[in-house]
Amino acid sequence: MVSAYPHWQTVPLRWKDNDVYGHVNNVVHYSLMDTVINTWLIEQGGLDIEAGAVIGLCVESHCGYHSSVSFPGSLRVGLRVAHLGKSSVRYEIGMYAADESLVAEGHFVHVFVDRESRRPTPLVGKLREALEALQPG
Repeated sequence: MVSAYPHWQTVPLRWKDNDVYGHVNNVVHYSLMDTVINTWLIEQGGLDIEAGAVIGLCVESHCGYHSSVSFPGSLRVGLRVAHLGKSSVRYEIGMYAADESLVAEGHFVHVFVDRESRRPTPLVGKLREALEALQPG
């Protein structure tokens, strides 16, 4: 499990994450993927989400569910880059419970664009370096 992902982040579950069936609702898994990815991009890649010239747009996402989890608790979320293109990136995410059982796994695709024109822009500099660091091996 640990070697499968270059980056790990522990995310606490919240009371409001549970649905009427007593487990974390599926939309929360997507939110966790988005949160872990953007935390990495901001902290490691220097992405300025408020005023930067480049922004990442999600063009595809998927999540497969393997087991349920509920509040209280936390998830260990692993992050890696499966494909790094000129202006796009495909992340793979694994979400694990405290006992290391797989809860969910998914992918998320960003296309990086110019904030004003919304046209694809090449990934360069610190942002590209941060994404390269997430490639396994």
